[in-house]
Amino acid sequence: MHGSFSREFEPILTIDSGDAVRYSTLDAGWGLEPFSAPGVRKRFEPRERPRDGGHALCGPIAIRGAEPGTVLEIKINEIHPGSWGWNSAGGFPSPINKSLGIADGEEFHLNWKLNATSMIGTSDKGHKVALRPFMGVMGMPPDEPGIHSTFPPRSCGGNIDCKELIAGSTLYLPVSVSGGLFSVGDGHAIQGDGEVGSPALECPMELVDLSFSVREDIFPTMPRAKTLTAWITMGFHEDLNEATIIALEGMLTLMKEIFGFERKEALALASLVVDLRITQIVNGVRGVHAVLPHGSIR
Repeated sequence: MHGSFSREFEPILTIDSGDAVRYSTLDAGWGLEPFSAPGVRKRFEPRERPRDGGHALCGPIAIRGAEPGTVLEIKINEIHPGSWGWNSAGGFPSPINKSLGIADGEEFHLNWKLNATSMIGTSDKGHKVALRPFMGVMGMPPDEPGIHSTFPPRSCGGNIDCKELIAGSTLYLPVSVSGGLFSVGDGHAIQGDGEVGSPALECPMELVDLSFSVREDIFPTMPRAKTLTAWITMGFHEDLNEATIIALEGMLTLMKEIFGFERKEALALASLVVDLRITQIVNGVRGVHAVLPHGSIR
């Protein structure tokens, strides 16, 4: 386990391109059990700071052949949530809480029981939601020395928090360092676009099954994904407008690859069939993803 990214971490496992890895993950906060009261529960110990200061991650995994200039293809085969989770809002000084006037006072906390068979979550106050589990953090370290926070998303992945990355989806990440050094964590049982309360429904995962392949035939400079229903390109920036342009740049590039469209033609058609969504606004670096449904251009 570790709570940061670094090109200096030794891999816990080295695999070949095409191999699959099966994980069990803690929740993002290193919890070993549900909360008995807000802020009160057993956590994984010992933890070394600053190395373990962020989300609880499994890895890193090295993939033979993953080198800068290649792309790591991650097929998300299965995701099974654990039996419990939690979320909260207010009571801490995040920018959103301050803007909404709910930063002061007690944090509003919900404990959830998760049924992985019915895929229904039930809170301790009786709320019920349909589960749609995915991993919030999937990524690799940047090619820079030292320890790097798990909180911002980067070109090589990280805290992407895109709710579309469910089982059956494929994520494509540009590789920054030799071996890739991929890590995963931050399980979410469900999350809305934006992740507006700061936590999603945070939970451990009983099983995360991922397959890894090194691609040398595609050249995205930012993360992209293919789901069962759409192609997705992503943009990350402290400024939401800049994140939007980065996501659109990626979509125009993708539309050229798929259809051969030049930029003006691609943008004209994107205006008709591409949806822009706010991935998250709580990680310091905001996220926007552009969504091109399969079959929308014939």
